[in-house]
Amino acid sequence: MEHVPVIDSHIHLYPESELDSLAWCGSGNPLRGQYSIEEYLEATGSPANLHGFVFIETDRKSHLNSDEGWEEPLAEVDWLKRIAHGHPRPGEGHAPEHAKLCLAIVPWAPVPLGAEAMCRYVERVKARAGSVSERITGFRYLVQDKPRSTMLQPGFIEGLRWLGEQGYVFDLGVDHRSGGLWQLDEAVEMVLRAHEGVPEDKKVAIVINHMCKPDMRSPANDGQKVTSEHPAFQEWSNRMLELAAFSKTYMKISGAFSEINPLPTQDDQESMGFWSRMEMLRKAEHYSENWIAHLTETFGSRRVMFGSDWPVCNIGGGGNRVAYRNWWCIVRDFSHARLHQKDWEAIWGGTAAEVYRIPFH
Repeated sequence: MEHVPVIDSHIHLYPESELDSLAWCGSGNPLRGQYSIEEYLEATGSPANLHGFVFIETDRKSHLNSDEGWEEPLAEVDWLKRIAHGHPRPGEGHAPEHAKLCLAIVPWAPVPLGAEAMCRYVERVKARAGSVSERITGFRYLVQDKPRSTMLQPGFIEGLRWLGEQGYVFDLGVDHRSGGLWQLDEAVEMVLRAHEGVPEDKKVAIVINHMCKPDMRSPANDGQKVTSEHPAFQEWSNRMLELAAFSKTYMKISGAFSEINPLPTQDDQESMGFWSRMEMLRKAEHYSENWIAHLTETFGSRRVMFGSDWPVCNIGGGGNRVAYRNWWCIVRDFSHARLHQKDWEAIWGGTAAEVYRIPFH
């Protein structure tokens, strides 16, 4: 495993100087602070086989009423440009040698406004990004916190079709556990409408975030050992079959620490003996493995990719010193136990490289 190149397909980065631009990061938020490359490398342990990461937009303040609502997301593009060029401002937590780690960038975009607005917005993104534009390979508009039918509106579908025509990926964020099953049902219908009647090479690739954030807590709290028998698993797994049936849908194995019962704090984990910590990870694996297995079986390993969801993983995973490596261990143990080498090589980097057009050997 140490020789297999890893692409982390889902991380967020933001400097302390721009915290007030984040829509979700109030004064009491546990993630209020700087999460830049230095903090990320501390979390990962800087393994030699970490090829790099895909940056996913961080839900900055925005609105769709006028172009003025685009300014904070565009400022995020400026921030990623500094990282990708290796030109940090003082105190931003990254250095020139970190530039090569930024393999692909997925900014925010006003997808609900349709093709004309998307074209205009992306031109502004390119102007701000300059030579870094080649690393911008997709866009995201987070729908997990939006009203019903947002992703089914004609403008939204038109925006998705425009992305496909231009060769961009769309990162889809929906939430089964907190948002409800209707979000998965709408996601299925959204992909159907976006792909219907479109030539295969112009269909937008949909990269689904965080396993659709399934309700992994209910089986665990109910003492359900065979997860596949639990209603929460069954309703989720049926929708995964529907999503996997589309030719250009992909899934990120990420975000589980937000959905399972939280692990002990990093201080408690670091005070555990070796066997106690292994038992903790085995329990987390137990409540994750059936969900991961269903995704590798339905999508196939070549349409599934590893993502850490750093730094969000810190909240349920114990903290910055342990959370990334805990999730890495869970995915490693699953893939080595259940899959052939070519399959887990795809999960750890090959799939992300193909979808996000990342040079990869």
